[in-house]
Amino acid sequence: MNRCLAAESVAFAYEPGAPVLRDVAATVRGGAVAGIVGPNGSGKSTLLRLLCGLLEPGSGRVTLDGRPLASFRPRERARSLAFLPQGVQPVFLLSAFEVVCLGRYPHVGALAGPSSHDLEVARRCMRDTATDDIRHRSFMELSGGERQRVLLASILAQEPELLLLDEPTAALDIHHETEVFTLLARLAGDGYGVGVVTHDLNLAARFCDTMVLLSREHAVAACGAPEAVLREETLSAAYGARIRVGAHPFTGTPLVYAEPPEGAP
Repeated sequence: MNRCLAAESVAFAYEPGAPVLRDVAATVRGGAVAGIVGPNGSGKSTLLRLLCGLLEPGSGRVTLDGRPLASFRPRERARSLAFLPQGVQPVFLLSAFEVVCLGRYPHVGALAGPSSHDLEVARRCMRDTATDDIRHRSFMELSGGERQRVLLASILAQEPELLLLDEPTAALDIHHETEVFTLLARLAGDGYGVGVVTHDLNLAARFCDTMVLLSREHAVAACGAPEAVLREETLSAAYGARIRVGAHPFTGTPLVYAEPPEGAP
């Protein structure tokens, strides 16, 4: 089934009179990567938390296949969508395989341990994320790129159809950034719906099918295909800076860069 997770005219504020989002719409569909981009403080992570049900909108609604997300029971929701927050800290003394097995919680009874099927799903997810060779290593000893792939395997082990990821390549080097986004694109090709918050507009241009650009005013500045969103005038207004857009010499996708402030050397 082609799942559809949608935020419809949502607004949200952590404190009265201080809106974080204003009348925002966004959609994550099966078979596509949807990028959520914008300047710091524009509400990207808040939008992702609304989409996964961790926050309730002050107005508007979030739906999954047309049904209000709030009407889903937590375990039912976890079987449909998975959320990977940014900055997960390795505070648990577990092996990489044990971390992935934790993702089976929506399918395991409260007092039951993982079944042979659960263990096989975890192994499959590690193979799919190229982490099977590090399954016995301590999660705390892994590199940043390895941890991200193990955490992605863990949410895949939920067997959801929609994946929501908040800055999955933060603090990774250029090779691992590309590696993670290549994997997300492959998962979308397999039918998953992927919603990803990223600051890297060039990665988004290369790997995202659609994009939502939030502005400093906490509203949608543009949405659609990367070529429609990543325009100089639109980006410059959203970021409050001089943004230039060219074409990538190898991929042909939009290539975005910021001009230095006036007077800078």
